[in-house]
Amino acid sequence: MNIIQRLKSDEILNSISKNFDNEIYLVGGAVRDLYLGKEILDHDIIVCDLEAKDFALKLAGFFDAKFIPLDEINKIYRIVLKDKINYIDVTNPIENSLEKDLKRRDLTINSLAINLKTHEITDLTGGLDDLKNKKIRLISEKNLEDDPLRILRIFRFNSILGFDIVCCENLKKFKHLLHKPAVERIQYEIIKMFSGEYVDKTLLLMDKCDILEEIFPFVRELKLVPPNSHHHLDLFHHCIETVRQIGIIYNNSIDTVKEHMNSVDFGGFPRLAYLKLAGFMHDMGKYSTWTIEQDRHRFIKHDDVGAKMSISFLKSLNFSNKQINYIHDMIKYHIYPSQVMHNPEVNEKMMMRYIRRMLSNCIDNIILAQADRLSARGPMITDEIVECNITSLNRLLNYYLEVEDTLKPLPKLLSGNEIIKLLNIKPSPQLGEIIDSLHDAQLNGDVKTKDDAVCFIKNMFKI
Repeated sequence: MNIIQRLKSDEILNSISKNFDNEIYLVGGAVRDLYLGKEILDHDIIVCDLEAKDFALKLAGFFDAKFIPLDEINKIYRIVLKDKINYIDVTNPIENSLEKDLKRRDLTINSLAINLKTHEITDLTGGLDDLKNKKIRLISEKNLEDDPLRILRIFRFNSILGFDIVCCENLKKFKHLLHKPAVERIQYEIIKMFSGEYVDKTLLLMDKCDILEEIFPFVRELKLVPPNSHHHLDLFHHCIETVRQIGIIYNNSIDTVKEHMNSVDFGGFPRLAYLKLAGFMHDMGKYSTWTIEQDRHRFIKHDDVGAKMSISFLKSLNFSNKQINYIHDMIKYHIYPSQVMHNPEVNEKMMMRYIRRMLSNCIDNIILAQADRLSARGPMITDEIVECNITSLNRLLNYYLEVEDTLKPLPKLLSGNEIIKLLNIKPSPQLGEIIDSLHDAQLNGDVKTKDDAVCFIKNMFKI
């Protein structure tokens, strides 16, 4: 099916074409996705012979849809259809010129337009050839200066489409402008990039173009840690390989696991995107904990240190608390599932303790642990060690999937005030330690009722 056939098969675009006589063009990413055979949910259109607001209001009435002014100054209006999935963005061409509008866009593959009436394709920059040849090409350097965020958009499209970037030198030239856009826009592009299938290759390409350290300053430290007896790769490439392995594990997973990783539970993107970002960051605490003892490289508590480091980095980009908590926990506990399953006498009680701690993040955490294991194949790590580790983690995953539907949140057996009265103490850091100990006892299954909790605390203080 070619691009025109796909256009004709789109019910929304067909309805607009048949019921409105205006000069209307489908433009930008919607045309690109039509060419690539992707489903279009965001229909970006330009109307040339009527004020965008007036036309958008007509569309809203026709589709019985919601009208939202996005940018009154630049005349951009959104129509959200009743299914709340499809929407139409309406605007007028810049300076009333379709040609100028298309040439001010970022990439050739995003600068195509199709007349909804005549189905004539307007391609002023060679976008169709670049789509055919899978190339990502700038329209002009000036467009980068006008909005430096386009540098990250280029890498985002590389990650999602897998196309070759042919403008690396242009990106290097303007990398000093990368911090001009609002951090919220940078954050959005980062997560979009990590949602791409080819993000591991994109990270390497960003590094080649001298962009990676501008966005992820901790990469400088990752590059200082060399391979060792447990790691065949230096730390930087180990982290990127971990991202790659997460993708491979996901692709080979059963549908239940894929559905979980595709769920959008926080931050507007699938869990898989955040897990890949966590995978890239999971060893960021290693450099500051790095010691060498008799040729043995050690990184004691790098998981805790890295988790704490991640908070300040993510806050600097205005990630939400839920996003930060997820990535923090993935880093903090990335060794945990392997530690649980390394015990030769591991039993259901031990596995349940792990599950009670990680709850809905179990699948994600186990995938990260497996990816980490598959990315560390130093001379001391035999195929047997790797196979045993992966098999045991699969056992933990399968156990979680078996008991998932029976899990209920642990009840809060004693409040902080009740503990204060019971022990006759004042609020202090000690109270937090007592609460944590009580929680651990619940995780172990040693404390199940309020009476158990009271006895546990009294025994702690020999009351």
